[in-house]
Amino acid sequence: MATKVGIIGAGGMLQYHAAGFRKADADIIAICDMNEAAAANAAKEHDVANAYSDVAEMLNQQPELEAVSVITPNRFHKPLSVQLLEAGKHVFCEKPPALNAAEVAQMKDAAETAGKTLMFNFNNRARPESYALRDYIKGGEVGRINSAQAKWIRRTGIPGFGGWFTNKELSGGGPLIDLLHMVDLAMYYMDYPEPQYVLAQTFDDFITDKAFKGPWGIPDVVDGATDVESAAHGFARFATGQVLSFQVSWAEMNKREEVSVTFQGTKAGGMIRRLFGSDGLDETAIDDCELYVQENGRSVNRSIITEANEDMGRIRAAQNFILSVEGAEVPLNTPDQALSLMKTIDATYESARTGKPVEIR
Repeated sequence: MATKVGIIGAGGMLQYHAAGFRKADADIIAICDMNEAAAANAAKEHDVANAYSDVAEMLNQQPELEAVSVITPNRFHKPLSVQLLEAGKHVFCEKPPALNAAEVAQMKDAAETAGKTLMFNFNNRARPESYALRDYIKGGEVGRINSAQAKWIRRTGIPGFGGWFTNKELSGGGPLIDLLHMVDLAMYYMDYPEPQYVLAQTFDDFITDKAFKGPWGIPDVVDGATDVESAAHGFARFATGQVLSFQVSWAEMNKREEVSVTFQGTKAGGMIRRLFGSDGLDETAIDDCELYVQENGRSVNRSIITEANEDMGRIRAAQNFILSVEGAEVPLNTPDQALSLMKTIDATYESARTGKPVEIR
């Protein structure tokens, strides 16, 4: 019996959620968006029978719904997820999990109380390269990862001015919270150790300069708020003694957009990286996946060949959600991990605000 799914949000990510759900043989029966016309158009485009502009109405009229994905501005992730969990639905929520760790804790509690699956679209874990490196790590070939470096850096990548991306009240922050994928992926490779301290700094250079706008995103909003950072640099220490440095930016004087995690283990090091072309689009990106070892007294760099994947794991991540709900796969992420990630991000912003290291409790 196919899992019956609904989708809240008719924006650009809907195509990937829908494709992933259908790849898992789920039945998408409803699409909801505050913009009634957008919901109707998306339902027509994706051959979905029902369109709604109100979540409560969708839940009332489609009681057979078993799972719902949330694709909305960050401010609505927590209230919608809690509403859905309390209604007895499994939830697949877009990144970031919420505005802060306190909200994620509420979502986690709601999922545990309801006995339902709560997952987040940390889609970079679902890239073929990520699976490949994780297999080496799980197989013991890397050993203990002592240190890692996470990057998602852009030169001109602000996703619009005055819209919800640059409005801290709606987004929770700028590139650090928007492009948290590599921080998450590094912590995932390190087996999600407990974060202990963060020392960090944010920068707001170029955040109002329209010459630094990216090739995609949302339209500018005249007189809208633009009160988030343009870049964040930090260093995290974990209770295990492992460490992570990270650099995340929408607008910064870098050569090109880079999405990467590099790590150093006791047996091997490794790297996963996507380098974008000048147009900033996935179709022109170059992907690398490597393992660094010592063999026969020599340094050996292994290039791991994986299948091409332009969507950065978005379809596979949505597929994993359905298969996890059905018990056919292990979830790629958990609420506990999301909570640790958001605690690290909260501490990054607090450290930048105070100019001091922040202890995470």
